[in-house]
Amino acid sequence: MNPSRARLIEILVGLLATQLIVFGLAFYILNEPQRIASAQTEILNVQLDEAMTLYAENCAVCHGLNGEGIGPTPPLNHPALASMPYDELFKTIARGRYGTSMPAWSKDDGGPLSDYQISELVSLVQSGDWQSTGDRVVNLGLAPLIPFTTRPDPALLEAVAALPDGETLKSAITLYANSCVACHGADGLGTALAPALNDPAARAKSVEELTRTITFGSPGTRMSAWSEQLTPEEIARMVMLIQRWDEIPLGTIPAPDVPIPTTAESIARGGELYAANCARCHGPEGQGTPRAPALNVQAFLTQTNDQAMQFIISGGVPGTAMPAWGDRMTEADIQAIVGFIRQWEPTAPEVANPTRPGGGGPPWLRNNSTNPAQPGQPAQPGQQTPSGGAGGPPWEQSQTQTAWWQTLNWPLLLGITAALSVIFSLIAAGLSGLKKP
Repeated sequence: MNPSRARLIEILVGLLATQLIVFGLAFYILNEPQRIASAQTEILNVQLDEAMTLYAENCAVCHGLNGEGIGPTPPLNHPALASMPYDELFKTIARGRYGTSMPAWSKDDGGPLSDYQISELVSLVQSGDWQSTGDRVVNLGLAPLIPFTTRPDPALLEAVAALPDGETLKSAITLYANSCVACHGADGLGTALAPALNDPAARAKSVEELTRTITFGSPGTRMSAWSEQLTPEEIARMVMLIQRWDEIPLGTIPAPDVPIPTTAESIARGGELYAANCARCHGPEGQGTPRAPALNVQAFLTQTNDQAMQFIISGGVPGTAMPAWGDRMTEADIQAIVGFIRQWEPTAPEVANPTRPGGGGPPWLRNNSTNPAQPGQPAQPGQQTPSGGAGGPPWEQSQTQTAWWQTLNWPLLLGITAALSVIFSLIAAGLSGLKKP
């Protein structure tokens, strides 16, 4: 081969390689910002998903189902918190807030959470979807069911007015029903969140000690300072109520009717549990059998609130065939069954039509074309998923609903195509030059 022709081939190959490298680097540089943004979004999605579970397990009991706050506990779904600097939010969660019920959550300060977990909660406050977070809390059976307010019984409230300083006690009872029942419970008998105030030990405390506790809170507990929500006169009325609670008739501050929150996933779970454990006695559609009364009937559903239904399932009914399920099911399972039964109410018949005991199951197990899919089977087109009508939080929806061609990097593909065209053109030109004499 002619040395000059061989030299020309080497030059052409070198030019082709150089152009390929240049094109590759150019398109890599153009694609890098998009790749970084995509990676950051994926990491954030993972953090938010883990943070929702952390919130359900540790924070919902005080800050509410959707971060709305309970009683004096501030909301987390406020725009001001979303724009708060990262370091300030991290410090608040890690070290708590002195003089409030906010404890330290960092392991370095005696809490249960690592720095990474705290950073995930910060991401939730700044970028989370609180509706999806609330759904996660419900699906885990960790929804705070304590009501915010209740309405005192009018007749018993008038009986209180006949007592010495009765008008002051009436005012204190109304104040308690609006501000304190969320934690301290109906008639001041306490809840899982806070101790009883209608108790001899509380009545034995001095006016000064009670006033100080209500005004400044109790460090290390969920009792916050109420000095900014209540006036000194209102605090004095609350102290009087606590010290004279043994004079107040039981039932004056009743437990209100608070529906158990549900999601499509919790209702589906409740349906499965009902079919497996309840349908044999109460009927596959709750219509009742000779063994057990109807549940899917107006008389039962309108006269039995969710808390009463949960109590019946958990503790059973002595002297009947209704066993106690509290030692066989978790609280979340029982709440799921209550939510499933409650969804019958809009279409419940006025009169029950009992069926023969045994067999059967809920309607969707017999008609998969129009109802949720059976466990382990794919849903039909257009059917809602168990986690909700949209299949999960928005950041997950956008990924599942994106067509395959929308995920392609079109600028990069066009660049590679152009580079290959140039390479083939140069190779063709070189081959043509070799054929010349």
